[in-house]
Amino acid sequence: MTGTISAAIEKREAGPGALVEQYRGDIALVIPTHLQSRVGAWIRITQGLLRRDPKLLEAATNDPGQFMSVLLDAARLGLEPGTEQYYLVPRWNKNKRCTEVTGVRGYQGEIELMYRAGAVSSVIVEVVRERDHFDYRPGRDERPDHHIDWDAEDRGDLRLVYAYAVMKDGATSKVVVLNRKHIRDARAKSDSADKSWSPWQTNEEAMWLKTAAHRLAKWVPTSAEYVTPGSTSAAVDVAAAPLPALPITRSEDDEPLEGEIVEDGEQ
Repeated sequence: MTGTISAAIEKREAGPGALVEQYRGDIALVIPTHLQSRVGAWIRITQGLLRRDPKLLEAATNDPGQFMSVLLDAARLGLEPGTEQYYLVPRWNKNKRCTEVTGVRGYQGEIELMYRAGAVSSVIVEVVRERDHFDYRPGRDERPDHHIDWDAEDRGDLRLVYAYAVMKDGATSKVVVLNRKHIRDARAKSDSADKSWSPWQTNEEAMWLKTAAHRLAKWVPTSAEYVTPGSTSAAVDVAAAPLPALPITRSEDDEPLEGEIVEDGEQ
């Protein structure tokens, strides 16, 4: 009996991991050019995540097709799964009555996609806490004026988050400023925000940063491929590039509002 149970457990654990290897060709097909040589390492990293996280393994086993659609999305974007570039989150599906894997782009992933497009020289995404000084008036100020007392042991609770990019020609992009209400609206779009494993619970500040970076991406070029000066290849727009083989469901980071948000009540 013990041997039978062990064999069943081994088969269960091998399932999603073996599926990742089975889809090696699909991953290689969609992954950006600069990561082609790392397909094997990318697969091993993903398999390691499954071995280390029982909840993730269970969710991947419950719906392998959904799991692979998420991985193919991460591969298409060239973002490393299971990191602050691209979270793999077990999410409860009330229709299926089980958890499944969903993909959530992290703020580091959003910023990485901006840099790859080759149009920006720097991307600034910062949270503002209650004891920080922050001043920004659209139309008057090119960029926010944000001062932090680095000697302060406690800067207070999260108050605002902002994001902007400095373009290669020195111009400043749209400045996105979000307050607590905007963040609550974004969080409300996630049906798993209150779960212990949600990034909203495990790293709230990172999700504030991610929400602002995601909103900034509407105003700044993004690409899954690195674009270098004089490159003859067209940039791959992450919003336009098709996902092969499997559909991707709505991620829990879908934004509630469009464009730049600087005023309360703006919808």
